[in-house]
Amino acid sequence: MLSAVPRFAKIAAIVMLAAASAVATFDVADARRAGSSGFGSRGTRTFDAPATTRTAPTQAAPIDRTMTTRPQQPAAQQPVGAPQRPGFFGGFGGSMIGGLIAGGLLGMMLGHGFGGGFGFLGMLLQIGLIIAAISLAMRFFANRQRTQYAAPGAGASYNVNAMNNAGASPRPSFSIPTIGGGMAGATQKARQSEDEIGLQKADLDRFEQLLTEVQSAYGKEDYATLRRLTTPEAMSYLAEELGENATNGVRNSVTDVRLLQGDIAESWREDNAEYATLAMRYSSIDAMLDRTTGKLVDGDDHKPSETVELWTFVRKPGSEWTLSAIQGTEAAHA
Repeated sequence: MLSAVPRFAKIAAIVMLAAASAVATFDVADARRAGSSGFGSRGTRTFDAPATTRTAPTQAAPIDRTMTTRPQQPAAQQPVGAPQRPGFFGGFGGSMIGGLIAGGLLGMMLGHGFGGGFGFLGMLLQIGLIIAAISLAMRFFANRQRTQYAAPGAGASYNVNAMNNAGASPRPSFSIPTIGGGMAGATQKARQSEDEIGLQKADLDRFEQLLTEVQSAYGKEDYATLRRLTTPEAMSYLAEELGENATNGVRNSVTDVRLLQGDIAESWREDNAEYATLAMRYSSIDAMLDRTTGKLVDGDDHKPSETVELWTFVRKPGSEWTLSAIQGTEAAHA
């Protein structure tokens, strides 16, 4: 009976030490739900926020699902809010603490105790002190890093939205039903600063068609049509979402898609391709249905809802526009 006590004490100590090690090395990931983030590629502008417009006056959600490689930045020039470099406990310090903990465990298992000769209560006291020291050190280095990244100069970061909107009148919206109707003269100033390509009415009409066609194909789970209308990368993310729906036994029905308002956020050329990012507010009947019974699981299968998103399209010489990326915004209406 008494021999079981030291064994239990060793197990409890191992669990506590493992928890302390996890606190020192674990990095919490902030998961995002689809719709509040973005996916796809905007070329070299993938990690830059598109310009705000009347249709999308708030900043677009960042693209967090992409195959585009994030450009490397010197540590001193990292923007506020960027992932911080590993702290003391993420690099050498974490390895050192892990080694100390492992050494203590090894000594305890060999019968020398954790620190040697102080008994079970002494071992628990040492464990508590180690955990407290780790917690205090983590707070110290976290505060130190936050102070470094908030140093003077951080507030002078490049703000695309502020520079585009300073002293300029609000951008006019596209007229309905055609996305490009009656806006050629009104947006001349905006085109000089943002619309590098000089998008024509035919381009804008095509963007409106793509909005409807992509949404309808997604609601019908028409993979062939989606492959034709999107880039391979964008298609991979849409197919992933459709696959998750199928696994969960549901189907996302999207019907009656109608563009309500739209703006050109920006268009540009790079390498052998042209890109255009459009802010679009549209209505649709969007509902999640049970795949077997057709019963409503989420949403509304009768009443339309409004959504504001930024869609980026790309084309190469001799090819049609295809969907390259979608970014959500906070400006959504029920």
